[in-house]
Amino acid sequence: MKKRHIAGPFLILLIIFMLCTDIFAASSPQLSGSGCSVSNLGYLKDLAKEYEKKTGVKMFIRGGGTVMGMEDLHSGKVDFAASCRGRKPGDYDDTEFIRVAWDALVFIAHKSNPLDNISLDSITNIYSGRITSWKELNGPNEPIKVFISRQPKGLSGVEGSLKDLVLKNQSPLKASSLVYLASTALVEQMVEDVPAGFATSGVSSSRKRDVKILKVNGIYPTKENIASGRYPFRRPLYLLISKNPGKELKKFIDYVLSKEGQGLISSYGVVPLMDVK
Repeated sequence: MKKRHIAGPFLILLIIFMLCTDIFAASSPQLSGSGCSVSNLGYLKDLAKEYEKKTGVKMFIRGGGTVMGMEDLHSGKVDFAASCRGRKPGDYDDTEFIRVAWDALVFIAHKSNPLDNISLDSITNIYSGRITSWKELNGPNEPIKVFISRQPKGLSGVEGSLKDLVLKNQSPLKASSLVYLASTALVEQMVEDVPAGFATSGVSSSRKRDVKILKVNGIYPTKENIASGRYPFRRPLYLLISKNPGKELKKFIDYVLSKEGQGLISSYGVVPLMDVK
């Protein structure tokens, strides 16, 4: 009988504790974001962890690509989105683009590929279909397998930058060697796995992958070369928010743009705003 008397109050206390824990967790501030895979791997996940540690705000971050991030933000699924391209015609008017860091387009190949350097002409010829084999670039006698990120709706961050900065507003020529994937993260993973693979990506994420980043016209995309403009394909990274952000989101954006936030971005190997004059 005594055991029953003890178990009853203990069970009630346990239920009350669990309810209070759930209520506390539900009332804790939290922010969610999705979007650009380059930003996500390059700096955003690490920065969000630091912000959560510093403030107690629960941060939920996932990739999916720039277009998915924009759609998630517009539909209210997330509080903010990451993008590696600026505003384009057809983007939602209620979205504000905030520049938070710098990236650069890079051209990546499998680690086993003997090629270390590629010319700008060769890059454009690959995407126009005029160069189809690595042998034409003094590489192995293998067809070049080109991977590119493209989503059903809208222009991905990498493809948009590729068109603007490299292909003079032309789209890559459709060919059997061109493989479209849903996000840049998948593109990078395929180049890791496929010996004949080639792709365009962002340096912020590619440097964390097991791929070879090629020099362009003899210039490697170091932080210094990107910041100075010596490496030619610099582009901004953005966080996207609605026109009327909440208090917690404003605090996070302020943190990202602060000296501390920009210092952390730099420590992750990404070019911060202050390094580009």
